Amino acid sequence: MGEETTTLGTISISPSALATIAYHATLTSYGVVGLAPKNLAEGLAMSITHEPARGVTVNYNGEEIDIDVHIIIEYGTRITSVADSVANAVRYQVEKALGMPIHHVNVHIQGLRISNID
Repeated sequence: MGEETTTLGTISISPSALATIAYHATLTSYGVVGLAPKNLAEGLAMSITHEPARGVTVNYNGEEIDIDVHIIIEYGTRITSVADSVANAVRYQVEKALGMPIHHVNVHIQGLRISNID
């Protein structure tokens, strides 16, 4: 993926490393209570292997980086504000770490969660 050659050698960045950065940026965003698998098959695979970047997909076609994030948000928060916040946080953190621009950050709202009221 992101590859740079220096006088000392080559630096390669894997999509799973970017997915982990995006995962942590998403969890720290306001209104997000968790990440969700994008489909049932991924959900079953994630329950077996505890991959740290579940719910995040990174696509790199040689020129552009696209990131898809599947989230669950807190009931009562403004959905568009949470989605914009997540997209901005992911874009900022990944671009800061990678030093390359991100083409798209797509935020998919997979569900709402109601907190316990006690």
